[in-house]
Amino acid sequence: MHHTVAHPLIAAELTRLRDRECPSFEFRERVRRVASLMTPAVTADLELQTVACQTPLEITSGSEVARPVVLVPVLRAGLGFLDGFLDLIPNATVAHIGLARNEETLLPESYYENIPDGIDEAEILLLDPMLATGGSAAAAVTRLRESGAVRLRFACLVAAPEGIASFEDIHPDVPIFTAAIDRCLNEHGYILPGLGDAGDRLFGTI
Repeated sequence: MHHTVAHPLIAAELTRLRDRECPSFEFRERVRRVASLMTPAVTADLELQTVACQTPLEITSGSEVARPVVLVPVLRAGLGFLDGFLDLIPNATVAHIGLARNEETLLPESYYENIPDGIDEAEILLLDPMLATGGSAAAAVTRLRESGAVRLRFACLVAAPEGIASFEDIHPDVPIFTAAIDRCLNEHGYILPGLGDAGDRLFGTI
């Protein structure tokens, strides 16, 4: 199941992000803003629990998120998407999964991971700006599930129809949240019209 997070401010930010003249420092700032704008939609159905709250005048009842939240950026581009979620979920734990795409096979190859204990009790938000072939996101979910994760959702900036279909074929129960669904992939596995290589643009390594 996939959801497009539609909002006028997100649409405006994406337009500038797609512009090849957008410099790295501005690209980073705008990716962070889009992530923050997407956070309410991505987390809208998190389970709550009732807690007591002592106001200056009396005790009342309030709510808190029932389970801990773990944010999992896929290295390295996911790091640029992370801070916008942390802005609104500052007490979240951050795990890391490092996957690199083999440019010949287009398949993901693992090179790093740091997954905390207790992940089976948490709400997992997997973060990666691009859902292109779907291979990296699907591999990351598989690895998280091997570590015990149960409640997962995936958030990205831009997705290709091919990537959505591939991801949903492997993990049909993990919802996808994206700011835009683009036209297609090119012969090199890049999203069209896309916004280029998000990692390179975030970190100025073009």
